[in-house]
Amino acid sequence: MTTPRWRTVIFDLDGTLADTIPLIVASYQHAFRTVLGEEVEEARARAWIGRPLLAALLEESPERGVDLDLAYREWNLANTARLIRRYDGVPELLEALDAAGVRSAVATSKRRETAQLALDGVGIAHLVEVAAGLEDTDRHKPEPDPLLHAASALGVDPATCVYVGDATVDVLAAKAAGMAAVAVTWGAGERGALEAAGPEVVLDTVPDLQAYLLGGART
Repeated sequence: MTTPRWRTVIFDLDGTLADTIPLIVASYQHAFRTVLGEEVEEARARAWIGRPLLAALLEESPERGVDLDLAYREWNLANTARLIRRYDGVPELLEALDAAGVRSAVATSKRRETAQLALDGVGIAHLVEVAAGLEDTDRHKPEPDPLLHAASALGVDPATCVYVGDATVDVLAAKAAGMAAVAVTWGAGERGALEAAGPEVVLDTVPDLQAYLLGGART
């Protein structure tokens, strides 16, 4: 039989457990179009994914960042149910982890309300033990604080955890937290950039991720 590589897996949410990328890109595009009269290319919007929303928007427009944030959030909430998608195999992955005695959690830059909406929307909320959101820490990815908060809420040593995400900030946050880092390519990140950040491995499919997490040392 096989022993899981880690007994605790903490996941990013957007682009990792839930296909929110089209929703996020469209939300950015709506906000910039309505507030600034500016069109945003998809590649530019995707580069902001994984960071706290307001910080990214204030960096882009110090004068109108708060207005952009409000426009984004209103449109995002109104359109989440319509645009959010489930990644094939993710519920089965979480169920397999649970069956193997592995605990699952989420550490995301989303606010708790929108994170819960996403988890409910793809039908996996019951499979996640802890969901750490934006309000839970003062510092955010690539700082380690959200990941450390999730580990603390679970009562586990960060060194025994792995963090799985689709962005370079996820890999950097995991390494800063003393956790192993696994990167996946089905979200917003580019393989080259993810590899350069130095994760344990970069994986291309959900079945590959399941096999890696559960295909540990043989006993």
